[in-house]
This record gives sequence, C-alpha cells and structure tokens, in this order.
Amino acid sequence: MCKDRAMSGGAGGRHRVVVLVRDGVLPMELGIVHQLFGRARSAAGEPLYEVVSCGVAAGPVRTDADFQVHVAAGLEALEGAGTVVVPASHELDERCPGAGPVPAALVAAHRRGARVASICTGAFVLAAAGLLEGRRAATHWLSADRFTAMFPSVDLDPAVLYADEGDVLTSAGEAAGIDLCLHVIRRDHGAAVAGDVARRTVVPPHREGGQAQFIARPVAAPQEASTGPAREWALERLDEPLTLAEMAARASMSVRTFTRRFRQEAGVSPAVWLARQRVERARQLLEETDLPVERVAERSGLGTAASLRARLQAAVGVSPSAYRATFRGSGSGPAPGPGPGSGSGAGRPAG
Repeated sequence: MCKDRAMSGGAGGRHRVVVLVRDGVLPMELGIVHQLFGRARSAAGEPLYEVVSCGVAAGPVRTDADFQVHVAAGLEALEGAGTVVVPASHELDERCPGAGPVPAALVAAHRRGARVASICTGAFVLAAAGLLEGRRAATHWLSADRFTAMFPSVDLDPAVLYADEGDVLTSAGEAAGIDLCLHVIRRDHGAAVAGDVARRTVVPPHREGGQAQFIARPVAAPQEASTGPAREWALERLDEPLTLAEMAARASMSVRTFTRRFRQEAGVSPAVWLARQRVERARQLLEETDLPVERVAERSGLGTAASLRARLQAAVGVSPSAYRATFRGSGSGPAPGPGPGSGSGAGRPAG
C-alpha cells in the first residue's frame, strides 16, 4: 500500500479509522472495528490507530437490534480518514445501496487517499459508489447472486473470506470482518502486532482471505476424531520435513480420511495449510529475531533462503530484508506493499 494511504489521519500521527454507521447497522460489525483497531499497540505500548464512528449526520442511528447508537459526527468525519470501514445494513444494502449521500462521500474520501473497506453486504455500497468496478470483491455468500445481478462488472468471488485490492478491501460475514481487520493491521504493522491484537481478543491470529467462507463441517462430531491435535503437533515441528502420513498417524486416521476431514475442518488441504503456517512462522522470526535469512528459512521449514524469498514475495510482495526493515521491533510503520489480492448460516446473512 502507499504510505499516505496507510498512515494518514488522526491525532498524534495515528492512523485514523472512520466507521461509517447507517440505519440498521449490525452492532457486532461496528464493535469489531473499534475492538480490533483500538487494541493495536506499538512496541512502546502506544495506540497505533484512532477509531471514530460517523453517520450520515450526527445523532442517534438505529441498529438491527432493539437499541440505538449515538454518533458524534456526520459525513464530514471522512475528510480526515486514513481508512473508512462500511459495516452492513441489510435493510439498505440490497435494496438501494446507491441512495443518499454515502456513495459520493466514499468516492471523495477515496480520492483524497483514504483506504476503503466493507464488511458483509457493505460491499453493495462500495459497488454502488463505483469503487469495485473491475475489481475483485467479496460479500456474504447468501447475497452473492443478488450482488452479481446488480453489479455484473465487479469480479465477485462468492467463496472467499475477504478480497484485498490494495486501497479497496471487502469481506464476507461478521467473522470474516474480524479476519479483514486483522489482515489490515498485519499489512500496516506486521504479524507481531496483529498477533497481539488477536491474542487479546481471543480469536485466531490469521486466516487467509482465500479460505472458504462456508465449511460444511467445521468441527468434528463428538464421536469422531478431529485433526486439531495433529495441527497443533505440526505447528511445534514446522522446521521438520513433515509428511501427510505422519500427520494422519497423529490423528489415528488413514491418509485418505485425514485429508478429507482436514479439508472439512480447516477449509484447505494439509499441504496448503502447512505452507501457509511456515510463511507465517518466517514472518514472525523476521520481525522478532535477528536470525540470518538462511536460519529463518531453516527454522520455519522453508528450507533455503531462496525458497523463503520466493514464498514471502508471493505472500506479501517483498523480500525478507525489506520485510524485516519495515517491521523489525518497530510495531509501527506502513507495510511495504500489499500481497496478491485474496481476498454461514441460513436465511438472511449474518453480516
């Protein structure tokens, strides 16, 4: 991402995140943004973001629950935003997302250099504003058909958790909003800061945007074994040449059963999961240690420095040295650039 997009905004040089609240907003989605960005801290313990909410106008805003929220500012708050986040409002998004002053305000903020993101059906508003034209996008899978019919020029991926197009990001339901916020924090400040936020919030530190939104069988039935213990075992041995047969044996399953159940529970194959975990371990080591690149490659299980460079370049678009220079021990500073774009329930989307 560009430095001005990453770091423009609020008080004390902090990046200013503005949450645009509309009638019918989902309270959880509003809270997600404040909770996650509000907990991001530098190595010195200083807040890295200033998070504020605004509405179309200052005053009370209805939620989709039995209470209101009060916002102190109207759309003028977008003028100082480094990032604008649009949570879902189901009663508005799929009917008339282009109505009112919101789309024009989002376009103006984006032109001033703000990064714009949406959670769930908030993507309808970004699309109505023209910000997703020709871009890859995500929204809740239950709303995918309607979205595609309304915005055929948007490259909607109905399966992924989130899509990162650099200065415009979109995500699926409420839980995917958590993933998107953590992804943005990782982009801005590295895996260590995002991991700390995740630990404080007691959520998984990282799920790839390309992971499937809807996993048919996310947990094993009580009478069935899970692949979870095998994943924990593998995480402690990423520097070893782990095989599928070894992981299956840890779960007391045949390779075929283990592979099927692993995909059901994790959403990806064991090989893809292992590769992602090794890249994440390498990022952690680059941020938190002074180990040479060769040792980082060995300890993360990526083998050689050349392999580490290739994998990190594919994941985040930079070399190990550039990644370390940006994130090593600083807890702040813009990311050197986004990686490649990557971006349940029944009835009405859960947000």
